[in-house]
Amino acid sequence: MAHSKARATDGKVTYPPGVKEISDKISKEEMVRRLKMVVKTFMDMDQDSEEEKELYLNLALHLASDFFLKHPDKDVRLLVACCLADIFRIYAPEAPYTSPDKLKDIFMFITRQLKGLEDTKSAQFNRYFYLLENIAWVKSYNICFELEDSNEIFTQLYRTLFQVINNGHNQKVHMHMVDLMSSIICEGDTVSQELLDTVLVNLVPAHKNLNKQAYDLAKALLKRTAQAIEPYITNFFNQVLMLGKTSVSDLSEHVFDLILELYNIDSHLLLSVLPQLEFKLKSNDNDERLQVVKLLAKMFGAKDSELAVQNKPLWQCYLGRFNDIHVPIRLECVKFASHCLMNHPDLAKDLTEYLRVRSHDPEEAIRHDVIVSIVTAAKKDLSLVNDALLNFVKERTLDKRWRVRKEAMMGLASIYRKYSLQGEGGREASKQISWIKDKLLHIYYQNSIDDRLLVERVFAQYMVPHNLETTERMKCLYYLYATLDTNAVKALNEMWKCQNLLRNHVKDLLDLIKKPKSEASSKAVFAKVMVITRNLPDPGKAQDFVKKLAQVLDDDQRIREQLETLVSPTCSCKQAEVCVRDITKKLGSPKQPSNPFLEMVKFLLERIAPVHIDTESISALIKQVNKSIDGTADDEEEGVPTEEAIRAGLELLKVLSFTHPVSFHSAETFESLLGCLKMDDEKVAEAALQIFKNTGSKMEESFPHIKSVLLPVLQAKAKRGPPRQAKYAIHCINAMFSNRDTHFAQIFEPLHKSLDPANLEQLITPLTTLGHLAQLAPEQFAAPLKSLVANFIVKDLLMNDRIPGKKTTKLWVPDDEVSPETLAKIQGIKLMVRWLLGVKNNQSKSGNSTLRMLTAILHSDGDLTEQGRMGKPDMSRLRLAAACALLKLAQEPCYHEIITLEQYQLCALVINDECYQVRQCFSQKLHRGLCRLRLPLEYMAVFALCAKDPVKERRAHARQCLVKNVNIRREYLKQHAAISDKLFSLLPEYVVPYTIHLLAHDPDYVKVQDIEQLKEIKEALWFVLEIIMAKNENNSHAFIRKMVENIKQTKDAQAPTDPKTNEKLYTVCDVAMHIIMSKSTTYSLESPKDPVLPSRFFTKPDKNFSNTKNYLPPEMKAFFTPGKPKAANILGAVNKPLSTAGKQLQSKASRMETTSNDDSASNPGSPQRSKTRYKHVMFSSTSLYPLEMLLHNLVNPFPADQDIEKPRGRKRGVTSSDDQDSKPKRGRKKAAANTTGATESEDQWDEDNRPEDEQNSPPKKGRRGRPPKSSTASQDTPSKGKRGRKKAAPPPEDEEEEEEEEEERGEEEQDSFFYSGVLLWILSFYRLESAESTPQKRRGRPPKSAQQPLL
Repeated sequence: MAHSKARATDGKVTYPPGVKEISDKISKEEMVRRLKMVVKTFMDMDQDSEEEKELYLNLALHLASDFFLKHPDKDVRLLVACCLADIFRIYAPEAPYTSPDKLKDIFMFITRQLKGLEDTKSAQFNRYFYLLENIAWVKSYNICFELEDSNEIFTQLYRTLFQVINNGHNQKVHMHMVDLMSSIICEGDTVSQELLDTVLVNLVPAHKNLNKQAYDLAKALLKRTAQAIEPYITNFFNQVLMLGKTSVSDLSEHVFDLILELYNIDSHLLLSVLPQLEFKLKSNDNDERLQVVKLLAKMFGAKDSELAVQNKPLWQCYLGRFNDIHVPIRLECVKFASHCLMNHPDLAKDLTEYLRVRSHDPEEAIRHDVIVSIVTAAKKDLSLVNDALLNFVKERTLDKRWRVRKEAMMGLASIYRKYSLQGEGGREASKQISWIKDKLLHIYYQNSIDDRLLVERVFAQYMVPHNLETTERMKCLYYLYATLDTNAVKALNEMWKCQNLLRNHVKDLLDLIKKPKSEASSKAVFAKVMVITRNLPDPGKAQDFVKKLAQVLDDDQRIREQLETLVSPTCSCKQAEVCVRDITKKLGSPKQPSNPFLEMVKFLLERIAPVHIDTESISALIKQVNKSIDGTADDEEEGVPTEEAIRAGLELLKVLSFTHPVSFHSAETFESLLGCLKMDDEKVAEAALQIFKNTGSKMEESFPHIKSVLLPVLQAKAKRGPPRQAKYAIHCINAMFSNRDTHFAQIFEPLHKSLDPANLEQLITPLTTLGHLAQLAPEQFAAPLKSLVANFIVKDLLMNDRIPGKKTTKLWVPDDEVSPETLAKIQGIKLMVRWLLGVKNNQSKSGNSTLRMLTAILHSDGDLTEQGRMGKPDMSRLRLAAACALLKLAQEPCYHEIITLEQYQLCALVINDECYQVRQCFSQKLHRGLCRLRLPLEYMAVFALCAKDPVKERRAHARQCLVKNVNIRREYLKQHAAISDKLFSLLPEYVVPYTIHLLAHDPDYVKVQDIEQLKEIKEALWFVLEIIMAKNENNSHAFIRKMVENIKQTKDAQAPTDPKTNEKLYTVCDVAMHIIMSKSTTYSLESPKDPVLPSRFFTKPDKNFSNTKNYLPPEMKAFFTPGKPKAANILGAVNKPLSTAGKQLQSKASRMETTSNDDSASNPGSPQRSKTRYKHVMFSSTSLYPLEMLLHNLVNPFPADQDIEKPRGRKRGVTSSDDQDSKPKRGRKKAAANTTGATESEDQWDEDNRPEDEQNSPPKKGRRGRPPKSSTASQDTPSKGKRGRKKAAPPPEDEEEEEEEEEERGEEEQDSFFYSGVLLWILSFYRLESAESTPQKRRGRPPKSAQQPLL
């Protein structure tokens, strides 16, 4: 070595053989040629060639001179760099260069030459690759560790390599670069922040997207050096995250992006960093928390991430951010849930509770994204979401915001189509989401038109796709209908009816447009436009668009013809699609992509287009039913028992026969229905008869061969079939045959002659048939019918008790246990009423006689003969039949006029009958008549008596009925502004005088000044006033106050000369006045108009009489506490209120006529300008029940296992009837037991172990009038050790409701929207068990000696 140094000292450069001196005196080309030879020499040398190393030492030093390092020619520099690389290899481990500055210059020079790697197509690329390979293999740069400027050298090297790497490089180039850089990190003592930044900057998303190869290089480098570089990465994040020293690096602002990339590269790089993130999740800076949440969402949600398992504290801390106060953070957490559910199903359990809370978030966007997250995961794989998560989506279908409801409904629909309709998840998945179809249809009960339109769209696109082939579509509909629950079936039926009604409205509009122009026709067109507008979203805007459409139809004959085809009963599904396409194409414009008018037209066409049902579809549906009958259908595979499938199929056909009757007009269809008539299943035959009734209007002309076969069958059914089939058979003959009188006579005569009171079981069908004949053809059989009613029905049937009743303390028994004699008597009562309804006049005074008969039944508690031979259940049935008959007659104006006030009051008392089922059924009948606007307004006052009902569920039902009726009447007045002369019959405020009069004649109100009796009067008045006064629209409080004041200036028309009667009336008025004054702050304002009082109830005001006396005892005033009336409760803060589908109300004006003591009707304001409606009161605000539970109670209104909270709240200080149960009051006996307590303690009684005499037993004390509420609960207290009570018999199957539907189809077709309002009239969630053994004694009756003659 000493010799080599000497040789170097002498400065003589020795060149390889054949290479002359290389200096600046030669040309560039020559220099390149000579350098290539030098490169070749150094390439061939190895470290063991000591002589050559010594020989060429000066050459090595010469090549490192500035002349070569700064040479302007790149080829020269490349060759020199290759030589220097080999020199480092040959002389390793000690380089021939000892000066630190020289070493720096050399390595910076080599680094600069590496830039030539960028051009992979260069002729010199191989030499650049050789240079890279050489220095990477030798690890030449490790020499720089001892240099002060090593960081600068390494940083420049890293930057150069990250810059030159590109997609033209092969794997070897990539590998050598990684080797070169990793050796510097792994073998060096430290990694500077600058060098670390050089590596990490390639992970920043912006750089990553610009140079993917640099990102891959950095990724490979970090993986190779993970253990060595981890401390420096930890230090960097510690400086930035914990100490906040953002100046340490330019990458501080990208810290969270880097953490994510580093975690994806190698989680071990962040072992010490992740705890810092937990700290940052609790930062007070919203933006900082948001950034950390976004980061962790990606880390936890990554497909192969195990972070949640490995770092549970961090996972739990992250879950806490679901409840963060900052909205964007909660939103980010919710969005993350989707990825987490799809990539980590095992974490679904942890997420469920947090998603539940967020599904009720006050922010609409968060609730929306909860749905999106769950639905996205469910659509990928149903097993990823549990039932609880799907229930969150179900709940949001009732959200108060349309956007959220829409997302929830569409999400459930897409899940249903994928797993149930398309069967992708197998039978288990289909079973898991079988509830979706019911839930989606239940939404049709909502009040919003948007909800109903979306249900219709979902049904047509997801549940029964209209683009399926006809046979497949009908099969889908068939099995869907068979598996729907009762409420979903009602909703689907209503949907078809609403669409059919709208189709008829459009058809009427087209007819009006074609008429000659006149002022009357213009008004008619405008009225029809308004009707159609109410069936479209946003009626305010839709009105202008429908007007425009009417003008287009008037101008464009082609569009008018297309629309006429669309609404034609004979339009096929294929024709409908063509018409819709042509109309939208004609009205659309390519220049106007956003066309609100076209969107509205699409909504309208979507509702009226018959995309599911036509003649071909009905034929296919009939064939499907026949397959089930023949046993060749796939009923079992579809999970439907064959009998249920047949019955459901015929029910479906029955509904479609009402909405699409023309589609049934085919011989094949009618022949199939004839076959159904011969089946043993009574329900099947009934459905077939109803279908014939709805569709057979043209059978006599078009299908005479069917008529000839059908007529004998109908006659046989009418004479000897079951009662319901007999009824339908009569109506079929009435609807289908022109010579119906002949056919009616052939049925009437033999039945009339064969009536035998001794054979009671054979009387029911004949009486049913004769009753319907009497209603349909009263003139044809006038004489025999009058004789039949007077002699047979009254004298032989009602006035005789042939069979002693069963001795029992029960007040009610199931239908199949009712005696044949009682059933026959009920049919006899119905026959009388149907006859009168058919006659519709009282010229023969038959109406008076019948009313006396009915009131006699009520007077005698149902035992008309008073011989004591009837059983209590039979008496209850007859009381109910008589009361319902009175309600029926009251709906006909000619009979309403002759019903005396005493008869009206006696009928009202039935709502307080001792038998729970009687009270229940009577109130339902009452509510039904009021909802249809057929019963006069005074009958709404009857519900005030329900305030004294001992069962809180009955009180809740009555209150719900009142709310419903008030809403219907107010909505009707808004939609019919031109009926101001009928306000006296419609305005809900006018129920107040009737209520006051009815309560003044309450048989329990005996002592005028009795405090306890007045408190009950107050409760009954507040029961009505609370709903009427819930909103002070148009200053109605002052109007009501004025009405009460006016009553005090009159006398009771029922007994104008009786001082006590008038004093009771005035006292009740004072109670009402104190309620109004305590609950209203605007009562003292001037009344908008002077109220009108009904002349039947009150005398005309005496102008000389001024009644200012206060009739209330002083101590009574303490019971009136101030407070605003409560509006009806809603389902919750986020959920929409359950409401029925809006119904256009229709009524016969004559039914609303009521004489008054003033010539002009009055109104406290203009109802049509009112912008708000009452909400339905379902239950107290502390008891929020899901829609499914309420809809379930449509069918089973009295669930056996459900205890309901008190359904209406009261203001502080107002004494409720329940308070009276629990707190003994002065002047009353202490309650024996609490009703609710008894209810809760008796739920588990076994029916077999329950003594028969304790079920539904009447009060022990034999007084008339209503029993104390507290005593009723103790009457059925079970013996010690027993709990619960025996299940009560169900209420009767009220055939009259169905008869009303069947007999008045014509009116219902006009009132279809109103029908949807009636759909929920039985929406009462009351428990039967809590009331069945809590009988309420009948109210006080007049002495029987005072009764009028029966006939």
